[in-house]
Amino acid sequence: MLPGRLCLVPLLLALGVGSGGGSGDGGDSRRRRLLAAKVNKHKPWIETSYHGVITENNDTVILDPPLVALDKDAPVPFAGEICAFKIHGQELPFEAVVLNKTSGEGRLRAKSPIDCELQKEYTFIIQAYDCGVGPQEAAWKKSHKAVVHIQVKDVNEFAPTFKEPAYKAIVTEGKIYDSILQVEAIDEDCSPQYSQICNYEIVTTDVPFAIDRNGNIRNTEKLSFDKQHQYEILVTAYDCGQKPAAQDTLVQVDVKPVCKPGWQDWTKRIEYQPGSGSMPLFPSIHLETCDGAVSSLQVTAELQTNYIGKGCDRETYSEKSLQKLCGASSGIIDLLPSPSAATNWTAGLLVDSSEMIFKFDGRQGAKIPDGIVPKNLTDQFTITMWMKHGPSPGVRAEKETILCNSDKTEMNRHHYALYVHNCRLVFLLRKDFDQADTFRPAEFHWKLDQICDKEWHYYVINVEFPVVTLYMDGATYEPYLVTNDWPIHPSHIAMQLTVGACWQGGEVAKPRFAQFFHGSLASLTIRPGKMESQKVISCLQACKEGLDINSLESLGQGIKYHFNPSQSVLVMEGDDIGNINRALQKVSYINSRQFPTAGVRRLRLSSKVQCFGEDVCISIPDVDAYIMVLQAIEPQITLQGTERFWRPAAQFESARGVTLFPDIKIVSTFAKTEASGDTRTTAPKSAVLEEMLHNLDFCDILVLGGDLDPRQECLELNHSELHQRHLDATNSTAGYSIYGVGSMSRYEQVLHHLHYRNWHPSSLETRRFRIKCSELNGRYTSNEFNLEVSVLHEVKVSEKEHVNHLIVQPPFLQSVHHPESRSSIQRSSVVPSIATVVIIISVCMLVFVVAMGVYRVRIAHQHFLQETEASKETEMDWDDSALTITVNPMEKHEGPGHGEDETEGEEEEEAEEGMSSSSSGSDDSEEEEEAGTGRGRHGQSGTSSQSPGRGTWNTAGIVNIWK
Repeated sequence: MLPGRLCLVPLLLALGVGSGGGSGDGGDSRRRRLLAAKVNKHKPWIETSYHGVITENNDTVILDPPLVALDKDAPVPFAGEICAFKIHGQELPFEAVVLNKTSGEGRLRAKSPIDCELQKEYTFIIQAYDCGVGPQEAAWKKSHKAVVHIQVKDVNEFAPTFKEPAYKAIVTEGKIYDSILQVEAIDEDCSPQYSQICNYEIVTTDVPFAIDRNGNIRNTEKLSFDKQHQYEILVTAYDCGQKPAAQDTLVQVDVKPVCKPGWQDWTKRIEYQPGSGSMPLFPSIHLETCDGAVSSLQVTAELQTNYIGKGCDRETYSEKSLQKLCGASSGIIDLLPSPSAATNWTAGLLVDSSEMIFKFDGRQGAKIPDGIVPKNLTDQFTITMWMKHGPSPGVRAEKETILCNSDKTEMNRHHYALYVHNCRLVFLLRKDFDQADTFRPAEFHWKLDQICDKEWHYYVINVEFPVVTLYMDGATYEPYLVTNDWPIHPSHIAMQLTVGACWQGGEVAKPRFAQFFHGSLASLTIRPGKMESQKVISCLQACKEGLDINSLESLGQGIKYHFNPSQSVLVMEGDDIGNINRALQKVSYINSRQFPTAGVRRLRLSSKVQCFGEDVCISIPDVDAYIMVLQAIEPQITLQGTERFWRPAAQFESARGVTLFPDIKIVSTFAKTEASGDTRTTAPKSAVLEEMLHNLDFCDILVLGGDLDPRQECLELNHSELHQRHLDATNSTAGYSIYGVGSMSRYEQVLHHLHYRNWHPSSLETRRFRIKCSELNGRYTSNEFNLEVSVLHEVKVSEKEHVNHLIVQPPFLQSVHHPESRSSIQRSSVVPSIATVVIIISVCMLVFVVAMGVYRVRIAHQHFLQETEASKETEMDWDDSALTITVNPMEKHEGPGHGEDETEGEEEEEAEEGMSSSSSGSDDSEEEEEAGTGRGRHGQSGTSSQSPGRGTWNTAGIVNIWK
């Protein structure tokens, strides 16, 4: 093509094209038109229509057919070349560019991003232009108009979204639904492929639902309201490009119960905070009858506490304390007490819990020591006990002994016994021959289901011979069988009282236990010579927890109710459902213990319905709930007071002795957590101690370092102090035990009056004691408070030894605390009189400190430091009228850093302390405390002036020298 075009150059030159000749611009224009007419003879040619595709967010358009323009003027330069493609239309996002002028190849492309969601297709006109006759774009010719149709190809850029953020439906239980509800999602993509939802899916697993391609949800099994009230499932959607939804939708399906008769709006778990009083159990409960015709309704509320303690929550004080609280007569003997030094026969028994419940497994028994129970119980006495017993093992059960008094040796006679045989309770009482010589009642039998029901029951046997009455759980039972027997012949054989088995002392090769008991016993007591009243019996077996009714006056008309004796069962009856509902809403639980037993109490509500006529009556299922009694706040019992003091020997020998605990204080606190005041921070809660008031049931005072010697020492307590405060006490050589349910202040007052006496204190240096108090029979105990009491001895030294630790001045030189000027005058009058004995006193002092006083000075010095603070309280009341001025000559000649007046002043004060603390053996404890106050006033300066080689003065080390 190029050689052809080059051959045309001479021709064009010959025609004057491109030559410099001519007559001006007019001639040039005319020549160009003439050239164009002769050279650019044809228009460019393109296809009449094009179809194109462009992918959104891309700029390349794929046309069919390709964009190519042809010109018949080729190969003439410019005239046969394509210079441009032009698009006709307003604000079209496309442009056409020439890729090759000679071949006429072009390209259609996007000027800006194409969004299918805004416009799916475009149609416009395009034309091709040749290059005319020269580079100045003159005489261009354009092609015909061609139609271009472009379709935008979609990209899956949008995820499906649900029309609703959540869906909700209600279904009736027991039905299968074809469609419960329909969920619908949409997609904003423009193409059918990506804008259509092709699938739905349930995301939540293990639910009885399914969903189809159209979003219809159905249940795959019958739903039950009792099993689950509500279902919450998550559903997602997929477009046809398998792109999941951006966010799942929540579908909530509520299960509507089929109307079933029963109690509605009650809570299965009910929490009870100790000390909160009476708490309603069913504040919103009501009965749904489903329009059933009910003529009357009986409701029974039962509190099941047979697994708590001894059948329910009762006070866990010792049996003696409980007997006293209930007003029982004195003289009660506890046969199963807590193990201690004085009551050690229960130490080997199995203890079932902290409430002193003894468990007998059929292999053990306990011997009651002689003297605990009198041999003659008289014709009136009472036996009480708590017992839990089940059916006896074996086809022919043997006797199971609870209490037995039999011959200790030689023979095997049972004088009285209480045992269980074939679920019958039997009481045996054989009178002595000298008391009765006739055939008389001897065995009393009771047949009760409760004996073998494995539940706790309270038994009281009142004996007023020949009448014997049994009280079980407060109800009276007469024996169904009474058998007679002859009296027992008198003998010299001793008797053995046992618990849990019977002692077989004769008719066997070796004495042993027999007829063992299987079960649990607690609070087994015997009261010789007295029977208990019905009131006391009811009090002893009463529960501290039970059911109650708030505001009996507000019960509806026609409501009948009845409590059992322990208030664990409540029966209500009426013919109006509304009144029954309101009455049941007032039923409450109450626990009057300050520290109740924590745990679960089961609660059951059963109903009996009567309907009108002969119609089929509705059935109401039972309500099974439980009360959770929370843990009570545990108290911290603290004993505080003086832990160490000294008293002169004469005070130990006096009639009153030494008061051991004059200032003891019993305080009980509990930790209460308080949140930080700043709610913006997460600071931990702080614990604050708050004081609380409660009772104590015993305080034990133990003697440490060996038991008391009854020949020379004892602990004494005025019994009138005990009786005024309704407390009791027992003492032994091991210590003193104060017991009985009483306030902490009562125990404080009694402890303030406890005295220690010693008739021979000369051989005594110190005595140590320990106190420990308890609440609820050891459930909560105090700290161990230790006390040490020391004796101040007086040592007499012979006059020949010339040992004077203190120089006693004449009476007219007795000093009182006056201003410093008078003290200085007195000191100056004394100093010259002692100048001649300086050396003797110094030597004697050293001998005394080394030989007799070192140990006592050290101990007393420690005591002095401890009592310094306590002595300040009585400092201003110190009686100094009987003091005598003394001088320590070592102070005068030693200690160069101090003036003479200051040294002598310190000697006077130290000497005054010595005279005050050991002036007389008849001084009482108050005078001793005053002397201690004098020590506290001047002890500091005396201590600070010590130096090596210098005598140290302390009142505890001073020895009076009597001429």
